Amino acid sequence: MYFSQKKVLITGASSGIGEALAYAFAEQNATVLLCARNETELLRVKAAIKAPCEIFVCDITNYQAVDLMILDIVSKYDTIDVLVNNAGMSQRGLAYETDFKVDERILNLNYLAPVYLTKKVLPLMISRNKGNIIVITSLSGKFGFWQRSAYAASKHALHGFFETLQIELKSHHINTLLVCPGGVKTNISKNALEKDGTPHNKMEELQSKGITPASLAGKILKASANGKKQILVGKAEVYLYYIKKWFPWLFFKLVEGLNGR
Repeated sequence: MYFSQKKVLITGASSGIGEALAYAFAEQNATVLLCARNETELLRVKAAIKAPCEIFVCDITNYQAVDLMILDIVSKYDTIDVLVNNAGMSQRGLAYETDFKVDERILNLNYLAPVYLTKKVLPLMISRNKGNIIVITSLSGKFGFWQRSAYAASKHALHGFFETLQIELKSHHINTLLVCPGGVKTNISKNALEKDGTPHNKMEELQSKGITPASLAGKILKASANGKKQILVGKAEVYLYYIKKWFPWLFFKLVEGLNGR
């Protein structure tokens, strides 16, 4: 198994895609290092894992806390073989009505925090001339979508940064995989921020009828092990990417017709 005995750091590991990835890596006998803010949920996930596992309660937007976490991990495990940038948050609100503090919060968590963490981990991988970076972006990183201006912007930014890394890190044998899911059955829509920063608190149809986190996790591990650079995963919504690429006029007609549903 490709990830056997590798040290894997996963952010946002207390629920959803991050939790599913923790189980998937553990099944390959990886050492799973779980990072999130919610200690209770991290302990719940750890209890279900039958592989070497440790939790790190850390807000990744707190850079000093990230520095301390990396120092702690290196002191115990020497290195990090796989970094999974998964933690993130969505948004629901028209761009011109959304408080700028919401834009800041989304961009800090979804873009700047993963960039900072990656820059702290990369020297460890470069020194060993190997490593895997997995970035959970979104189909919204490929096109804008109604009521998701900050979210789409943060995911587009991730693509710009990590696609550049794909080019720059080739000689160091470090593979970077961009994962672009559509609807996944998680609480991302419930936890999304409204225009005033309050929780959306609604499970939307795209999520409730989406693919399971476990199904997505299996595809992610396979793609990373095979050196893939990007995967698009979902149901019918994946076709929007190809429609925008080849028939942009039709894309805008379709998306405008959705009216935020």
